[in-house]
Amino acid sequence: MPRVKRGSVRRANRKKLAKLTKGYFLNKSKLYRSMKEAADKAGRYAYRDRRRRKRDFRRLWILRISAAARLNELTYSQFIYGLKKLGVELDRKMLAEMAVKDQAAFADLAGKVRQAVSSTAPAA
Repeated sequence: MPRVKRGSVRRANRKKLAKLTKGYFLNKSKLYRSMKEAADKAGRYAYRDRRRRKRDFRRLWILRISAAARLNELTYSQFIYGLKKLGVELDRKMLAEMAVKDQAAFADLAGKVRQAVSSTAPAA
């Protein structure tokens, strides 16, 4: 088997890894094997959490919309049903933003939704 002299390639790979792990605790930023393990693990977390972030934000938006809807005597599901019935195509991100920053507009929208929902409620 031929001899391989790595020279600048080895140094370049190590420098790239050192740049990735700069600021990590103790050996994770100094020793090659530890740097490699730390960088691999960080990459796995980053990949997983890019997907996770989307879920987390949707959950947050739903919580905010739900809280604001309850202040206007509606449940979250009634509110979303009413919006669909009215043909309002605001996404949850915009609705949550409205619930936090413009309560008056949200209350006005909730009033319209309440009327739409109550008009279709079956007689008990």
